[in-house]
Amino acid sequence: MAKAYTDVSRVVRESGLLQRTPRFYALVGAALLLALGGCVTGFVLLGDSWFQLLIAGALGILFTQVAFLAHEADHRQVLTSGPGNDLLARILAVGVVGMSLSWWTSKHARHHSNPNKVGKDPDIEVDTISFLVEDAAEARGLRRAITRRQGWFFFPLLLLEGLNLHAQALRHLFGRGPVKKRGLEIGLIIARFAVFVAPIFVFLPIGMAFAFFGVQVAVFGLYMGASFAPNHKGMAVIAPDAKLDFFTKQVRTSRNIGGGWWATWLMGGLNYQIEHHLFPNMPRPALARAREIVRDQCRTLGIPYTETSLWRSYAIVIDYLNRVGLAARDPFDCPMRAELRRG
Repeated sequence: MAKAYTDVSRVVRESGLLQRTPRFYALVGAALLLALGGCVTGFVLLGDSWFQLLIAGALGILFTQVAFLAHEADHRQVLTSGPGNDLLARILAVGVVGMSLSWWTSKHARHHSNPNKVGKDPDIEVDTISFLVEDAAEARGLRRAITRRQGWFFFPLLLLEGLNLHAQALRHLFGRGPVKKRGLEIGLIIARFAVFVAPIFVFLPIGMAFAFFGVQVAVFGLYMGASFAPNHKGMAVIAPDAKLDFFTKQVRTSRNIGGGWWATWLMGGLNYQIEHHLFPNMPRPALARAREIVRDQCRTLGIPYTETSLWRSYAIVIDYLNRVGLAARDPFDCPMRAELRRG
């Protein structure tokens, strides 16, 4: 199986799918700037009106799209220069979205190296939600009550994910641990507050301002979480001592979302999660062509290639989390735990 990735990589390189596409990303950037201009114009024209909450929702969507672009720059998909990509990613992630790139990069790199591997992938570590049966069984207090029905709570909880990401950024930047480009990121966070947050409280009544900020952050968190959740949740979980070749590991733990161009725009290319994990620096426009190459290789080798609709993926995530959550009720009622014990 080790040769599988080598063969696919050779075909991908020969097909030119790793070449940068600056015109595409220039158009994406122009569209985002135009959308931001529209939001600012709407904010000014509406004034003291509760219709401002529509602008808040639009900004939540816009910031998520900017986060997708920052993610791609962090993977060095956008510009030909590595340092240029790093700077662009930092400006977009910290200065526009309000996340810490140094925190995100460290966490995301570990996820890419070992997706869904117990003890290695930070994205399946317990938080409010438990992604592993063992973590669900250890839940106590309020978290235990949530865990019992966590599949149904998952998407409502994403409304708080935006606040969580902002809090993680501040905790990381002002913590005692090492932070790459700490001074620059703190400066960008302050600039973002001055440009995107302070004007809300200056020009709107205080109650409306808090409502505006709440809607914007809630839409951002829901959109972000709903875009990342379908990609790995409910897919194979790898035991700590399991050994898999790179190709098999990335394909078996990832799920694609069908839909073509609209799904690509909606999810910033994350709908091609299998190809993204195999080729993290591949530009968004090339992912659809790479999908055909990877699917052919999987078909040849007999490796399951998982692709489903967006709505079906959400149903899978909810069902998986609810089954994991059974361990927070009674271990004898948890079929997943019983199955693990029999194994």
